[in-house]
Amino acid sequence: MTRLMMILFSMISTTLMGVAMVVALVMGYDTLNPLLVAVAIGFVAAFPASWFVAKQIAG
Repeated sequence: MTRLMMILFSMISTTLMGVAMVVALVMGYDTLNPLLVAVAIGFVAAFPASWFVAKQIAG
């Protein structure tokens, strides 16, 4: 299941980081530090999300 989780993590993390960056830009945060924080939040949030999805797929 760990291998599946890592494969899913590569897709889920880029999606969540992109969504977090778009949200930060829409909210008006257009400097480097807020964007890096948003990307970091998306990266960290991808770990439990990919674990949950891998668990659901593996059954």
